Amino acid sequence: MYTQDPPQCACGRSEVRGISVHTHCSDKRIHARLSLRQWSQNRSPGEKACCRGFTLIELLIVIAMIFTLVAIGFPIYVTALEKAKVARAIADIRVISTEIGTYQLFNKNLPLSLADVEKENVLDPYGRPYVYLNFTAAAQGQGGQGQGQGQGQGQGQGQGQGQGGGGGGGGGIAGQARKDRFLVPINSDYDLYSKGQDGDSVAALTAAKSRDDIIRANDGGFIGLASGY
Repeated sequence: MYTQDPPQCACGRSEVRGISVHTHCSDKRIHARLSLRQWSQNRSPGEKACCRGFTLIELLIVIAMIFTLVAIGFPIYVTALEKAKVARAIADIRVISTEIGTYQLFNKNLPLSLADVEKENVLDPYGRPYVYLNFTAAAQGQGGQGQGQGQGQGQGQGQGQGQGGGGGGGGGIAGQARKDRFLVPINSDYDLYSKGQDGDSVAALTAAKSRDDIIRANDGGFIGLASGY
């Protein structure tokens, strides 16, 4: 609606919204458009409100609200994503443990490596291979290496010292096995774990580098974060 009567020309026609161009008048005059200012003045308050744009303050408020929502939502997203990765690692370790158990059932011994159960190419959610340590195989390998070195030395110093060297080789496994807060190995057969988000780990679960590891403990009775063991 107009606040005042729209202008009329000699032909009797009213100019609608100031945009009509008349070429049919008897005096052959061409009516120019109303100026933008006049057209704005002729609009009702409702028309002016619907066409008004955003002010700078309103835009800044909207941007501030967006940043606030992002600041609140991003940590929640990161936490949910990390929980999903941990859940996937736990599922992978369960599957690999089942494959190792099946291999042991048919072969009467544990696999030497994950390649024996065709899981050597399985990567954890962080893109790294799972760590597998067979205590029996590793102890025999290191013990044999130590005994061979001892026997070589024994040619000049005596057979007794050579056999002593072999015993020292097997002691390296105890240092590699994962341990709880009392420094007791958490498994008696083998270790299987992911090094977690930081990709670093040490034997003790209480160390800062090991807290995010996803481990197998209690000979398979526990699978989860080292921080929760």
